[in-house]
Amino acid sequence: MASNTGAVWSIELGNDSLKALHLRVGASETVEVIGFDCIPYGKVLNAEGLKESEKDELIALALRNFLRQNAVGKDEIIISVPSQNSFARFVNLPPVEEKKIPQVVKLEAGMQIPFDINEVQWDWQLMSEPGASEARVGIFAVKNDVLNREIDYFSNEGLGVGMVQMTPMALYNYAVFDRPELLKSDKNAVMVINIGAENTDLVIFTKSTIWQRCMPIGGNSFTRAIADTFKLSFSKAEKLKKTAAMSKYARQVFQAMRPVFSDFVSELQRSLGFYNNSNPNTKLTSAIALGGGTKLRGLLKYIQQSIQVPVERPDSFKNLVLSPEVSPAKFHENVGDFGVVYGLALQGLGFSRIQTNLLPKTIAKQIMWAAKARFITWAAAGLLIVSALSIGRMVLDKMAYGAKRSVRSEIASVIETAEDLQRKLRTEQARASQSQAIITEAEKLLENRDLIPKIYETIFSVLPNAQNTPQQKELYEAFSKGDIEAVTRIPRKQRKQLFLTGISVFYSGDIEQAGFIAPRTQTQRGATAGRDLTIEEMTMLLRSPDSLGDMRPGAVTENKGFIVVITGYTPYANFANLLDPAGVGEDQSKWGVVTRLMNLDKIFEENIFELYKKTERQHFELEWKEVSADDRSLAGVGVRQQTPGVVRGREQYILVDPLTNEIISKVPDIDEAGRVKTDRRGNPLYQANDHWFTLKFKLAWKDHTSVQDNITEGPNW
Repeated sequence: MASNTGAVWSIELGNDSLKALHLRVGASETVEVIGFDCIPYGKVLNAEGLKESEKDELIALALRNFLRQNAVGKDEIIISVPSQNSFARFVNLPPVEEKKIPQVVKLEAGMQIPFDINEVQWDWQLMSEPGASEARVGIFAVKNDVLNREIDYFSNEGLGVGMVQMTPMALYNYAVFDRPELLKSDKNAVMVINIGAENTDLVIFTKSTIWQRCMPIGGNSFTRAIADTFKLSFSKAEKLKKTAAMSKYARQVFQAMRPVFSDFVSELQRSLGFYNNSNPNTKLTSAIALGGGTKLRGLLKYIQQSIQVPVERPDSFKNLVLSPEVSPAKFHENVGDFGVVYGLALQGLGFSRIQTNLLPKTIAKQIMWAAKARFITWAAAGLLIVSALSIGRMVLDKMAYGAKRSVRSEIASVIETAEDLQRKLRTEQARASQSQAIITEAEKLLENRDLIPKIYETIFSVLPNAQNTPQQKELYEAFSKGDIEAVTRIPRKQRKQLFLTGISVFYSGDIEQAGFIAPRTQTQRGATAGRDLTIEEMTMLLRSPDSLGDMRPGAVTENKGFIVVITGYTPYANFANLLDPAGVGEDQSKWGVVTRLMNLDKIFEENIFELYKKTERQHFELEWKEVSADDRSLAGVGVRQQTPGVVRGREQYILVDPLTNEIISKVPDIDEAGRVKTDRRGNPLYQANDHWFTLKFKLAWKDHTSVQDNITEGPNW
């Protein structure tokens, strides 16, 4: 909430400028702008050759200019941390009593946050309605070193920070408050695109859900393209970009930026594709564009044409009132840059939906005690008065001591009663150890939680890459950089690549008896493909005799391990040799994925897994088929597009590679006259391209003694 002054300052340290907004609650609970500022640094913080010390000095100078131009006083200050330096995850909790939710969230945070819990500052918020059948929470975290660096910028200039929020959540708070008419239902989604200098934040939300992602491309990507094309310094290229529309070299400038336009939209479409796969019943209906990058001519129109959704760049805020002291014209010039600070200030005033605070607990306590200083002073004065009265009363009591034996007897009785109550208190306190034992037992669930990451590391280590397949090292390097031209120089069917679309990992107490579990898709409730299991899912799987074998005391424990199902596709024509070649012996250059799984001890110095009985059908399966655009079971393969023409009365579709735009599904075989070839029965003939595969295997866990005693109580990774 706001400080005693009733106003707050929100500040964002951007990549090229400091943005600040001063809000207060006006009449009739309106939100009023009473000040704002936008202070350029003079240089872009991530400009080439700029040292860290120079960046710190640029930020310090901007803060000093801000203090000279604005009277901060005792107003509370709220700041943001960039999305690329923060973590957010929204999870559903197992059914528990409401009072136990904080304890369950703490366990969940330990598994969800990809860092040591002691190295981050984290907070959470209940996202579902109170009393809902399924509790959904948002978990937010930022590493301590990143957070302390942001706060130090302000403390070095004598400014105390009262709240810290993630940039994506600030954007969400702005949109929910300023554009409530967009929150129609859970079937219609709204996207906020905040195009910054180095990164672009995407926040997609419905009436009750939030999804966010940081795209590693922003306004500086266009500047670098101009600098590389015309051999200019970064600062000169930035100036040319801003004046391109009026320059006589406008055509050449926009031609230089064209590849970045394409990369930006491709990355945006890839993100939307992932969101649509995760939320198949939700339709994106509108988008709001913010940030300095939106000023680039033609970018928003290009985005709108590519995603087929209306894109709006607001020129004003609908639910903000400007005070008479604020210039409307100057404020509206900066509206597109104020989305983040608007959302931050709303949280400071108590008008936001997300209220988490990532401020370190030590600083929060200091602020709390500082706010209570006046009350402590009055309490100390009252204590002195009471002490003086007590001394006076002691003198009077001493004078009457001899004449009041009955009073002393009554006091002794009261003391005896107090001692009896103390004994009862100690008895109750002794019971606290039992509660602590229960908590300690629950915390054992976090043991061996690195097993699943180790399995993922094992899987990724046996895939084709620059180390395993050095003859195509340039291909993997080009693919990681997004260098389409370098990738396509190698014919598609000669590329030794595997693209994974799903990984399912299940624990079993007896992999000899356990069968393969079909991987669930993203559209199924509780889908687990491509992610770790939740506490509820892992507990159900470990305790269910029907799914993974009997886990009760006394059950078989010698064959503990994991059932792994991997799905994906490959463009390589000789895909069988890429996965499981025959007769390669000790020649590691010819090994495939399965060969490496059979030789894990030669790959890892400390290996705890072993491929289990590869030669037996019930323990190992490898299936493949041609990729077809009509096969709806191939989730996550390429981008589906309609093609001209009709075969046997049906419209034709293809699947294309989102990076290279190459066709990866099978297509009709066309003769020289442009007609579809057919067999003797008149059925169309097809040319195959990529192949889809499903690899099912079991990994024996060679060292499982650390959880043998408590495995029956739940998951241990």
